[in-house]
Amino acid sequence: MKKLFYLYIPIIIFIILRIVFVTDFWKNLEHKATDKFFRMRGIREVSDNIVIVEIGDDTFNTLNERWPFPREYHARLIDNLEKAGAKQIIFDIEFTERTNQTQDEILAKTCSKYDNIILAGKLIKTIYNGSIREQFLSPIPLLIQKGVKWGMVNISADKDGFVRRYELFQKRNKQIKLSIGLMSLSSLYNIQNLNNEIKDHPAYFKLGEDYIPKVTSKSSLINFYGPARTFKTYDFAEVIDDSIFTTAFEKELESNLNQYYDIAEEFKDKIVLIGLTSVEFHDTHNTPFFANLMPGVEIHANFIEMAFRHDYLTEFSFLKFLIIFFLSVIVLFFINSNVKPTLSVIINLILLIGYLYLAYMLFCTQNRFIPILEVPASIIIIYIIGLVFQYVKTVKERKFIKQAFGQYIAPELVDELIKDPRKLEYGGVQKELTVLYSDIVAFTPYTESHSPKETVEILREYLTEMVDIITKNKGTLDKFVGDEIVALFGAPVELEDHAFWACKTALEMQLKINELHKKWKTDRKDPLYVGIGINSGLMTVGNLGSEQIFDYTAIGDNMNAGARIEALTRNYETKNNIIISEHTYELTKENIVADFIDEVQVKGKKIKLKIYELIEITKKDSDILQ
Repeated sequence: MKKLFYLYIPIIIFIILRIVFVTDFWKNLEHKATDKFFRMRGIREVSDNIVIVEIGDDTFNTLNERWPFPREYHARLIDNLEKAGAKQIIFDIEFTERTNQTQDEILAKTCSKYDNIILAGKLIKTIYNGSIREQFLSPIPLLIQKGVKWGMVNISADKDGFVRRYELFQKRNKQIKLSIGLMSLSSLYNIQNLNNEIKDHPAYFKLGEDYIPKVTSKSSLINFYGPARTFKTYDFAEVIDDSIFTTAFEKELESNLNQYYDIAEEFKDKIVLIGLTSVEFHDTHNTPFFANLMPGVEIHANFIEMAFRHDYLTEFSFLKFLIIFFLSVIVLFFINSNVKPTLSVIINLILLIGYLYLAYMLFCTQNRFIPILEVPASIIIIYIIGLVFQYVKTVKERKFIKQAFGQYIAPELVDELIKDPRKLEYGGVQKELTVLYSDIVAFTPYTESHSPKETVEILREYLTEMVDIITKNKGTLDKFVGDEIVALFGAPVELEDHAFWACKTALEMQLKINELHKKWKTDRKDPLYVGIGINSGLMTVGNLGSEQIFDYTAIGDNMNAGARIEALTRNYETKNNIIISEHTYELTKENIVADFIDEVQVKGKKIKLKIYELIEITKKDSDILQ
């Protein structure tokens, strides 16, 4: 049953923790931990393959135009980038609404001249008559008719408002439309027929020969390279400011700056993304590097950079983690329920720091996320649970020890047992002890000549006084065998001079019996006479009962010899009716007065025993207290 306890309790803890770990609150905490890993890793150097052309606050100041810009501006941007030798031109700007017919035709005509342009579309959802309607919002028909490629620019955030995933595609019914990031890759991989080259698997998205790991059914984790403006960024106005275009700023200066020619070389063989960066356009987002908001165009840039370098983030196998987590709960519970709190706190601290370091190194060196906070939280929770279990266990042990020994040994010895209950674990150990046997002389005839009531009353009075003397002298009452008393000295708590304490107890017992004789004489009761035998030596002592019944006792030849020595008190006339063995005498001869009686053969012993008559003790009370 005890073994099952260490299994079913961890199972309950495991189930409760798993329920907690799937809540939105916990997922948010886990997200914050992954964000922290990004910031700890810091900004990484990006390749020179991607640049961004932004339409920001400076753009509006330079051009002095309202949004949307005339589409001939975008046409000029395309022409200038193509002249500069751009590899790809990707718009994170939606040309989904018709404007001036002439302007639309200029843009369409310009786009039709090149095959490396990718425009933006979006999947939009509307609620109509209580149901959600989805539709692809594509570039205007004039652009579609020219065969211009286009992709999705939808960006989704987690529930805390942070962007950590990149939507690879959008799906409406059975139709899949790739994101501009995947459209960029398909062009770079020279994939002509997308329908044959894309495969949507549960764990990954296959584009040509590239396997992109998925974290949801349609998104991949973004391995961010830094905060906003990690990629080289140029202003839209600078790119269109060539010799035949004059900006409003140039008109104010009354000078032609022609900034395009100064930066044209920066676009050669580059993937160029164009997007809005002003906060007013609501296309800026929180990311793990939340020093400032990141425009959507740079989120696309991060994905393309990651895919270009095959630098994908993956998640640790959920099934493997679940198995590891379950086993760790079992091990942690066992440790925290059995190891002392001072040691377990060190073990748990090492495990906690070690796991966090492992999780961080997996992220940094293998681009792999393992749940960061689940194991540390479990370590802390199970440590607390372990403390509670240990406290309950300690209270039960203390209660048991007090119930089992409170009446049989001295209170200070009970306190010693409470400090170290392991001394009472099932099984025995060999140690040197002293055993005291005390037996009433001719008790059977006494019972025959007295009523049961008289016998019980005098026996109770006698035993009560004797037990008080034994416990006062640090002895342990082993058992009553009828009228016989068996006491141990030196167990279960270590006791120096256990032979002396046994001798002292025996003399005090006989003195108390003499006092009782006076009382019994006054009460007109027949007196009792007691013989006491003491022996010291190696004995097997411990909890020697069954698993059902606790029985702390001692066994062995020296235990039996003590009983035989007590029986010899009937054969030898001594002053105090106390006989001790040679070994007891040798252990404490400096503290007692004893006379040699005889050398006898006792049952169970091949070698004769020398026995001594105990007369008195010489050790003073002041010496005992030291």
